Amino acid sequence: MKIIIVTPAPPGSRAGNRNTAARWARILRGLGCRVRVMTEWDGEDCDLLVALHARKSHAALRDFRARHPSRPALLALTGTDIYRDIRQDPNAAASLDIATGLIVLQEAALAELTPPQRSKAHVIHQSVVTTLTPAPPARVFRVCVLGHLREEKDPFCAAQALRLLADPKIELAHAGKSLSAEMAREAKRRMRDDHRYRWMGELPHWAALRLLARSHVMVISSRLEGGAHVVSEAIAIGVPVIASDIPGNRGLLGAHYPAYYPTGDHARLAELLRRTIDDRRFRARLATAVKQRRRLIDPQRELRAWEKLLREVGIGPGNSVFLRNQHRKT
Repeated sequence: MKIIIVTPAPPGSRAGNRNTAARWARILRGLGCRVRVMTEWDGEDCDLLVALHARKSHAALRDFRARHPSRPALLALTGTDIYRDIRQDPNAAASLDIATGLIVLQEAALAELTPPQRSKAHVIHQSVVTTLTPAPPARVFRVCVLGHLREEKDPFCAAQALRLLADPKIELAHAGKSLSAEMAREAKRRMRDDHRYRWMGELPHWAALRLLARSHVMVISSRLEGGAHVVSEAIAIGVPVIASDIPGNRGLLGAHYPAYYPTGDHARLAELLRRTIDDRRFRARLATAVKQRRRLIDPQRELRAWEKLLREVGIGPGNSVFLRNQHRKT
């Protein structure tokens, strides 16, 4: 079977959509499929189209379904899709109806869909494979933020919280590409104003993971997320997380996770950071809560989810020899 994955993120991009497309391509090839990743569908024949991003991949879905009305086309919904665009953009909304199936990255996203949309939706948690374990520095308390400098990420919320904490031994390391000159100027200004804040720009994935493993806690301050892979990576490594209280974070960390703060409330974020620094029991509680979510990001779980989805869309179970080998490992 041949599958084409369409993502708006170009080759070489470190955007989450591109990483997701690349990981799914590896999984689907392992299931015996031929897979090609493209930025837009050019009419190339395939048995299944998988499109990431309801608004940006609308044309690919529309054209594919028009040419091949009997073939399956899956739409993977991003955070901006679920929590903004499908209510504001006609093309994004239409994509949900055009697609024969929908993919969301965490359970809470299902609540944002209509009953007909929910009936064709599939939850596939993003898996993580890593040998890294927590190894934070001893002389400073390192907080990390891993995310591009864009409005949806509320990128300077942690830096604002840092200003409310007088402790000179706190270090805030922020890795992510600035998507505007204004954001870059703001990051540089904050570094001048507070030497404890360090914006590192965009890092290779391996370096970002190493920074995460060498941090005491990660802050994810996003205003909206479909299911941030960096949260899954923190879960896999075992790094405590302080998260904005949004459905995308709750869907990954769980409804009862003990370190949510109201979105945009840097004062409350500062309080949680202070408690995490001062209270070892609280920090251990966060680490335990993170470890309890590891089942969600198991690679075998993601593999089985795709195997099930391929059967349901009617293009076969994949390579049986590979599946037997994979199941033997579990």
